[in-house]
Amino acid sequence: MPKLSTLAKDTAIYGMSSIVGRFLNYLLVPLYTYCMPKDSGDYGTSVNMYAYTALALVILTFGMETSLFRFANKEGETPDTVFSTSLAVVGTLSAVFLAMIFGFISPLSEALGYAAHPEYILMMAVVTVLDALQAIPFCYLRFKKRAVKFASLKLLFIAFNILLNIVFFVILKRTEVFYVFAVNLVCTAGITLFFIPDLLHIKWKFDASLLRRMLGYSWPLLILGVAGILNQTADKIIFPLVCDEADATAQLGVYGACVKIAMIMAMITQAFRFAYEPIVFASCKERDSKEYYAKGMKFFIIFTLLAFICVMAYMNILQYMIGPEYREGLRTVPIVMAAEIMMGVYFNLSFWYKLIDKTIWGAWFSVAGCLVLVAVNVIFIPTCGYMACAWGGFAGYATAMTLSYIVGQKKNPIRYPLGSIAVYVAMTALFFFIIQWSNSHLAPVTAMLLNTGVVMMFAAHIAYHDLPLKSIIARLRKR
Repeated sequence: MPKLSTLAKDTAIYGMSSIVGRFLNYLLVPLYTYCMPKDSGDYGTSVNMYAYTALALVILTFGMETSLFRFANKEGETPDTVFSTSLAVVGTLSAVFLAMIFGFISPLSEALGYAAHPEYILMMAVVTVLDALQAIPFCYLRFKKRAVKFASLKLLFIAFNILLNIVFFVILKRTEVFYVFAVNLVCTAGITLFFIPDLLHIKWKFDASLLRRMLGYSWPLLILGVAGILNQTADKIIFPLVCDEADATAQLGVYGACVKIAMIMAMITQAFRFAYEPIVFASCKERDSKEYYAKGMKFFIIFTLLAFICVMAYMNILQYMIGPEYREGLRTVPIVMAAEIMMGVYFNLSFWYKLIDKTIWGAWFSVAGCLVLVAVNVIFIPTCGYMACAWGGFAGYATAMTLSYIVGQKKNPIRYPLGSIAVYVAMTALFFFIIQWSNSHLAPVTAMLLNTGVVMMFAAHIAYHDLPLKSIIARLRKR
């Protein structure tokens, strides 16, 4: 199918910027966790601050990324006008946000627990605004299918960020969290400059009528986005507020460091989303679109489960990505990875209401998931610590995913290959327990060999049952 080949190609390019970029960025995790002592709480402070900024970023973008795709693909709409109107919304919200932060910095920093360091909040507020403004041009690059430039800018940011962090943390021996935020600010500002040539070639036009229609479409997406990002960050915001431990920030650092290993699933999901979303909106009127969505879902699940098995199989190696003081939290990794898989499934299920302009459903599903997550965190963090954070995310995404599937099959049914998917889930569960047993009972080398065999068995099943290897080999022979 030509669309699937396009999806694979674009996923590879976006995956390079996301997976390779995130991998390079993960080099900062050992840098921070080896340089910042756990008891200082500095790494926990960065985890907490980035949770707040992620929430603010979703609010400032106001669902305009998805709205841009939806309206730019509609007949009678001019893409440049859609872009201009989207950027006007984000720019206005960003200006108001920045004015409020600078105007109320003293009470705000005290309320968030940073009365001694208001500069943290000021720097990250500017970073958030720049990220919000960049989101629309990045989205337009995806709409224009300029994947190479998209990937190049993302990788340039990562390279610049790593270089400056090495300068401060390794060469200059500066280990305070202040330098984490300062480097991020400099790098984000630098990348913003690269969009100037593209912005100069846009035919700027503001359309008030289009704005009303876009806001009507996007405000449920805002609720969905806020609830969705809270599913990812609420635990990191809530933890210092309800944890009974004296070293709450240090414990948050442990959880935040270990979650970074699990974020390989988020990388795969993001790469898939960047490629998948434009194709879905562009092909929604074609007869075979539902069959395409069903196959897309299946392949997403297959390869995320393969990634899960690989991470679990080589955890004894991956653990060295974080400092020894932080490794006590590694037991959260499989739980968080499973939650990320369900989040990806939920994203794939979300197209049924996006394509019929009923985005309010997504808002309800995300709110329900968020409420479950918050409840689990508030109730169980005082007694279970950061393990409650991991299980809260699992429960929240499971709730949103299940509700979206049930309602979607009634409103806009799609025949997903549930039997085949169930086989892969069962295999993953079996192989996971085998890997856990081998890591606990066998010598490291023996366990590694057994785990590698498990990964190869899973990959072989994929190749035999779901990849057209015979047809690929036949085409190569003809050439």
